[in-house]
Amino acid sequence: MFLLIFISYSVSVSGQKLIDSPLARFNLGILEPAGSFRSTAMGGIGTAIRDNNTIFYTNPASFSSLDTNSFIFDFGMDYGLNVISDGTARHTSDDMNFDHFMIGFPITKGFGFAAGILPLSNGYYKISETVAKGDPDYDPITGGYTGYHVGGGNLTNVFLGSGINLTKNISAGINMSLLFGEISRTNEFVFDDYYNVYHDNNTETLHLSGISLEYGLQYNTPIKKDYFFNAGLSYSSGKHCKSNYEDLSFRFTSSAVTDTLNYVVDNTSKAYLPGTLRLGISFGKKNKLTAGLDYVATNWSNAKFHGSDGYLSDTRAILCGVEFIPDKFSNYSFVKRIEYRVGGHIEDNYLSLNGKQVKEWGASLGFGIPLRRTFSKTNIFFDFTRKSLETTAYSHYENYFTMGASLNFYDFWFVKRKYE
Repeated sequence: MFLLIFISYSVSVSGQKLIDSPLARFNLGILEPAGSFRSTAMGGIGTAIRDNNTIFYTNPASFSSLDTNSFIFDFGMDYGLNVISDGTARHTSDDMNFDHFMIGFPITKGFGFAAGILPLSNGYYKISETVAKGDPDYDPITGGYTGYHVGGGNLTNVFLGSGINLTKNISAGINMSLLFGEISRTNEFVFDDYYNVYHDNNTETLHLSGISLEYGLQYNTPIKKDYFFNAGLSYSSGKHCKSNYEDLSFRFTSSAVTDTLNYVVDNTSKAYLPGTLRLGISFGKKNKLTAGLDYVATNWSNAKFHGSDGYLSDTRAILCGVEFIPDKFSNYSFVKRIEYRVGGHIEDNYLSLNGKQVKEWGASLGFGIPLRRTFSKTNIFFDFTRKSLETTAYSHYENYFTMGASLNFYDFWFVKRKYE
């Protein structure tokens, strides 16, 4: 029942991000970064972080650190602006949308539970191209035309997980993730001779659904008074997904006469999405400083789904970040209680075109703003990510600016109130 409630909620709130990117035309679209907004502000790290009031879902072993009798609710919205350039022309698009919803609470001391709804990928793009007489691609036989290329849909993850302390220093956890959603792509060509020529339309739709497991381990030890060192490891099994693929091609005229050229339905093929390995360390001073480094690897070249042939590459990423709190328990200075965060990341994108892999790098910063007389806070982040693809034929750059805010609500449950 609990899983059904989460799935129903995700269908209603997981909206389509309307941000143009030609890179979304390939594979599963644009992969969304993993991690809460606190993690995003720190470059995306989280594999080796343990915290009693934040859900670091990329390593389920961290759920064992949740406070007894506590309850955590995390809901986030983000805004994105993408500036695309090929060295001569520029195009911008932006949108605001739902990002994530998560809850977490302990079952008992050292044994925690978490669940959430998270975006996996976004397949939106909208591109048009007009070829007129005099253009290099103009053919006098067909005449001028306008090509419309439109993509839509997204993939969503719902996870349920738990973590437990095996010993004083070692914890383990497991997530079960349910992936579902669809990606659609349409290519349409409308000719200038609108009344006497057939125009072409091709639409592909890919539905995916599947379940995978993610396993996590963490080791934590105090170095000396208030100082700590953590190491973390998580690995998700590959997803063997149910796949439903449709491909419809038809031609039409101005009088709405249509003629189906091709219709293919494939409900028997299975899709496969690879697992991800995460390694991380973190260290610092309790309630003062946290610094961390993550290494993330996914062998996307092993993936299998319709439309992926020739476009997939393995990804490797280095993530790093720092959080500093001047005085978490200051009674006099609100500014000193704010959590200040900064991070960076450099990685390979899972898309390759003409034998060249798209590269990414970025920097982020953020703040954890505490709410009065509570452990709850508002997390705010700002991120800049640059994606680039350079070949002998062309260059493509995307400068993606993102900002987001989430409410990280922390409260105590099941505590008997005493009144005098």
